[in-house]
Amino acid sequence: MEEKNSRIGTLIEHIPDLDLIGRIRVLFRWVVLGGLTGAIVGAIGALFSKAIGFATEFRTSHDLIILGLPVAGLFIVFLYRLCKDYEDKGTNLVIKSIQEGEHLPVTKAPLIFISTTITHLFGGSTGRESAALQMGGSIGYNLGKLCRLKEGNVKIMTMCGMSAAFSALFGTPMTASFMAMEIENVGVMYYSALVPCVISALVAQGVAEFLGATGEQFAVNIVPELTVQNGIYTGLLALLCAFVSVLFCTTLKLAGKTYKKVFANPYIRVFVGGCIVTALTFISGTRYYNGAGMNVIEMALKGEAPAWAFLLKIIFTALTLGAGYKGGEIVPALYIGATFGCLYSQLLGFDPALCAAIGMGALFCGVTNCPISSLFICFELFGFKGMPYYLLAIALSYTFSGYYSLYSSQKIMYSKFHNKYVNRETK
Repeated sequence: MEEKNSRIGTLIEHIPDLDLIGRIRVLFRWVVLGGLTGAIVGAIGALFSKAIGFATEFRTSHDLIILGLPVAGLFIVFLYRLCKDYEDKGTNLVIKSIQEGEHLPVTKAPLIFISTTITHLFGGSTGRESAALQMGGSIGYNLGKLCRLKEGNVKIMTMCGMSAAFSALFGTPMTASFMAMEIENVGVMYYSALVPCVISALVAQGVAEFLGATGEQFAVNIVPELTVQNGIYTGLLALLCAFVSVLFCTTLKLAGKTYKKVFANPYIRVFVGGCIVTALTFISGTRYYNGAGMNVIEMALKGEAPAWAFLLKIIFTALTLGAGYKGGEIVPALYIGATFGCLYSQLLGFDPALCAAIGMGALFCGVTNCPISSLFICFELFGFKGMPYYLLAIALSYTFSGYYSLYSSQKIMYSKFHNKYVNRETK
């Protein structure tokens, strides 16, 4: 009896240390702010999704609109210079804002919304999710400033906005929640943002679906048992995807540097880039490499994608984004992974849908260095049946993609090969 009373007394003594009232107050604050961010960004994300959908449908039914891509590029450059955004850093600025508290202008959201829609309308080869990260991050950051939050909490609001925008566009709240915490400093998770990011992602997805913007889902029906042979096939595909991810990141950055070196004037740069993409489109004789290319991803899952689609998509995307057009790199990465996986399945006689799904997860991981988010996006896009394959492929792709990334401001905190703190920027 005395021992029991002693335990109760000890528990009572430690109640002040738990600070229950303080924790409830913090929880209430983030439920409100996370929900508010999710609602606002979710509504804007739904509008953005519909705008991209309209642009894609209009371009598909009006094929010659691609001839206007060079002029559209001039308008995009004019918009950015009008808003005094002379050196657009894209998603890198959002990452720097979370790392170091750099200012995110309120004009970032409408600029990336309009310019990405224009790029898709006129046939630039680009995605939309990186644009969503910029748009959501900008909205979250400025909401935090409007609410007069402390700098650390403004960073959490920025992550909330990123989670909400990604979730609204992709319909993947689990991936969105963790990617916003994982992408800045790989190896260090901002778990203080977990509750607000989860709430904002779930609310944004709900709002987007209510407004008629639904996320992506793909069917992977044939999943064989993970035998030693299948494991070797999967491992080889993952290693090849790691190489392709390095190729994609390197090509993107090389294209940007080359354009700037040859054409110092941004107006000339974007116009010439638009002319090159337009010319290559007509030379290729197809429209598979313009826009986001979700239709080609569907083809890859059926085993019907062109053999060299992954390589041509790398070239088209690098030429588009390097010239100064706007959008994202993540959907192109998924496209490249899906089409490369499709080619791999054709060579080895493996199921094309499973290989495409593995390729998408492995490429996503290789270019973002976000293994947890990559695993989650596989679950949310393809279901849980292929879990052993996704797990193995993502682990290998993360390790063998080295220190390359789509985002030069991203930091790798711990070595990929040794138990060692490195704190190095990506290549």
